[in-house]
Amino acid sequence: MTDLSLRPAQSHDRDAIWSIVEPILRAGEAYALPRDWDRAQALAYWFSPAHHVFVAQEAGAVLGSYYVRANQLGPGDHVANGTYATHPAARGRGIARAMGLHSFETARALGFSAMQFNLVVATNTHAVALWTSLGLRAVGRLPGVFRHPTLGPVDALVMHRPL
Repeated sequence: MTDLSLRPAQSHDRDAIWSIVEPILRAGEAYALPRDWDRAQALAYWFSPAHHVFVAQEAGAVLGSYYVRANQLGPGDHVANGTYATHPAARGRGIARAMGLHSFETARALGFSAMQFNLVVATNTHAVALWTSLGLRAVGRLPGVFRHPTLGPVDALVMHRPL
């Protein structure tokens, strides 16, 4: 990963982002989002007005995307939340780590004081290990709240770190 750059997503990135997000949606193992969303529904959500969307790009190819938003409204809007996606062919190359670190900087620049993930699927061991290595701490375990397509109900973690 020599020339990875992170930049705000633009409308011409939509096809690339869909190619990254669709397999994650269809697998149903990581996001608490409908597995049957079509392209328009998924991209409308990803590019919601409250989301600050970024892409990770290397040699002209978009290999990942994430967004940051306020975790809650009103009195909880000082805490950020994010969702991340790496292209299946680019996994294991540090792209999610780079997006995570970039998202912390972005959230801090946007005025957030902490990052909180409300639902990290406990069986998603790569995500749990990544977020733990980047300083997030599991502050709660929610028993059986995620309907995994093959394992049935599995636990999810609430993870948090100050920025």
